[in-house]
Amino acid sequence: MNVLVPKTLAETVFGLALPHRKMEDWRWTDLRQLIDKPYPPHQKVTASAQDIDRLVKSSPFAKMAGARMVFVNGHLSPRHSQLARENVATRLGSDEPVLQMNRAFATDGAHLKISGTTDMPIELLFLATRAEARTVATHNVIEVEQGASATIIETHIGEGSYLANSVTEIRLGEAARLDRVKVELEDEDAFHLAHANVTLGSSSALNDFTLTSGAGVNRQNSTVEFHGQNIDAKVSGAFMLGGKQHADTRLVIDHQQPHCSSRELFKCVMDNHARGIFQGKVMVRKHAQKTDGKQSSHALLLSETAEFDAKPELEIFADDVVCGHGATSGDLNHDHLFYLMSRGIPEADAKSLLIAAFVGEAFDVVVNENIREALAAFSNAWLTRRRRAR
Repeated sequence: MNVLVPKTLAETVFGLALPHRKMEDWRWTDLRQLIDKPYPPHQKVTASAQDIDRLVKSSPFAKMAGARMVFVNGHLSPRHSQLARENVATRLGSDEPVLQMNRAFATDGAHLKISGTTDMPIELLFLATRAEARTVATHNVIEVEQGASATIIETHIGEGSYLANSVTEIRLGEAARLDRVKVELEDEDAFHLAHANVTLGSSSALNDFTLTSGAGVNRQNSTVEFHGQNIDAKVSGAFMLGGKQHADTRLVIDHQQPHCSSRELFKCVMDNHARGIFQGKVMVRKHAQKTDGKQSSHALLLSETAEFDAKPELEIFADDVVCGHGATSGDLNHDHLFYLMSRGIPEADAKSLLIAAFVGEAFDVVVNENIREALAAFSNAWLTRRRRAR
């Protein structure tokens, strides 16, 4: 007998079934329960020049980007952008519900094809101005051609209540290199649903870092596929969450070819009633011999009501590999705290130093020194706000 489950109000608007806790990959982020009002797509929003300029300047990378593409409420803003779209085809197809939403509702996105070497970072800046609740969907395609290299920053900033649905496809050619940094700093009334699908060619190199600290509900799916040999991929991330924020990252590292290496490190800080989730899977296919893959996630719980859930997985079908994973969670190290305080450092400052050192380890994958410094400055500002709220 089939049991008909009534659609939620959001599903009635979207016309699509939302992920729910009975789906294994969504067991901790039940969108059927979390999305309790409609977020209509294709809503026209008029934003003032003053609001756009203010949000552009609020980017942590406002002064360092060599070129920028700015999207306001899902549409390219030529006045604020120095780059135009390239003709790059999308290839991503899936029955995953959030991807279906993106295919149906995406209004714009960055399409870049990179050849040669660029020294200055390129920032893709996605802004949402305060308006009625709505869905803002963008689809980005980035192709780094054979032997090329680039640094790309993907920044999400917004105000008010909205649902952001962002998809980014990345393709690296043979011997290509990409340093990618994603920073999510949206309003705590916002939802951020994102997919990143990365395919790597032979002898390519990926350094990927994501900072999650904004939206009230954040769900990010990432897949990294190894399509050639002698590939090196480093993927790291950090959560800095407070209040009742909820962040869930699902990462799949798919080793399909031999002689490749991967490293994944996530450092997650939760305060108040915040909840962080990390679901990481390393897959090693039958022919992917000589794979070297390691994955770890570590959580720092700053209050008794904060929560962290980890689900590390290894799925290995080859027999000549070196792979491992680990996950930890806990409070600040009291021995380290005592040591700093015994040197005359006030307790609040000592805690901030330890938290900054903890989360800063995830920043190390970022090659660009100026970007690392901007991330450290944001971390320090977050810690300052936390101390003042006590």
